[in-house]
Amino acid sequence: MGELKLTEIWIYPIKSLGGIRQSSSRVMEKGLPYDRRWMLVDGHGKFMTQRIHPSMALFKLSIDERYLIVRFKDDTINIPLKHTAVTPSEQVTIWDDVVTGYEVDPIFSKWFSQRLNFDCRLIYFPENNPRRVDPKYATGSEHVSLADAYPFLIIGQSSLDDLNNRLDNAVPINRFRPNFVFAGGAPYEEDTWRNFSIGENNFVGVKPCARCVLTTVNQDTAEKSSEPLKTLASYRTWNNKVYFGQNLLAIDHTMVREGDTINVSSYQEVNRDKAVIHP
Repeated sequence: MGELKLTEIWIYPIKSLGGIRQSSSRVMEKGLPYDRRWMLVDGHGKFMTQRIHPSMALFKLSIDERYLIVRFKDDTINIPLKHTAVTPSEQVTIWDDVVTGYEVDPIFSKWFSQRLNFDCRLIYFPENNPRRVDPKYATGSEHVSLADAYPFLIIGQSSLDDLNNRLDNAVPINRFRPNFVFAGGAPYEEDTWRNFSIGENNFVGVKPCARCVLTTVNQDTAEKSSEPLKTLASYRTWNNKVYFGQNLLAIDHTMVREGDTINVSSYQEVNRDKAVIHP
């Protein structure tokens, strides 16, 4: 199917808010730099996402050398990339994990609360604070940022194209929040990758990514529908979950760049018990 090439690199600094495309990036154990190092939490310290709050999609982000720039309609705030804690550390919850973070600044929390019409706080997760990857899938003792479960996600453009060919209205890649998008290869072949390199950086594929209703939120309007999850479920369901994309861990911690060649050195069987697969 031709050479495999890395075509897009994405980070999502504040969990479940807009993504930022980059032409190159360092690779860190927890994920790409600044990827999901912040998140919004509710009054109970529980993480917030578009699953419950689809209007979070309307926050658009950019980044420069000093600031994370967040825009909501005509309003903008600049969040320092490097800052010292002005509030005590606290325990916050993301899925089944309890991690230690701290509120960036009550001023930022108020800004988000006003625009979401929901009381929330902006929490920062320091780089050295622990959050272990599920030992069942870890290759060592890897840690992850505030991503759902794994530091990296890769999706093939061929996979998205195949899905869109089945839909009445095509969806963009931002519905699926990948870190890496690649060109070439067969649809869904990333399911089977085990050991591979992007440029000089080696990765390991550990688990196909289970998808949820977040994929049904239009990232431009925050409107929800049944697609593309309904169509994906018709041919990408196994173990009662719907899968799209492959979760990764990093073996090396160097650089990746758009245009890098991808070389796959080993493959794995995908456990598809009770699968509904119609290629």
